[in-house]
Amino acid sequence: MHVVIAWWDLAESSQTIDSLRTYLRDESVNAFTDVPGLRLKTWISDRAANRWGAVLLWESREAAAQPLPGRAPQLIGFPPTAHWAFDVEATVEGRYTQEALAGLGLAFEQ
Repeated sequence: MHVVIAWWDLAESSQTIDSLRTYLRDESVNAFTDVPGLRLKTWISDRAANRWGAVLLWESREAAAQPLPGRAPQLIGFPPTAHWAFDVEATVEGRYTQEALAGLGLAFEQ
């Protein structure tokens, strides 16, 4: 398994956390539902620091290398400010009350 983290500093972008949240809800989430080898994608934000990003959990390093369907770099105007990739040493699922992760998050609470 492989993890990729992409992080943008939005200070130089015309996009905002709110506009990117709309993009998630209207387009991006659906675009990633059928990506081969993608186990989980979590979009993240830090409003205080004006940052936006994603954490992607992949079945393999090869799967993580494929082109992605999202348009975030084009909308934001530049590639991620920071981009990291890691091998996964271990995973675990804890106890939880919500069975499905799809459709959760601030983008869907509006």
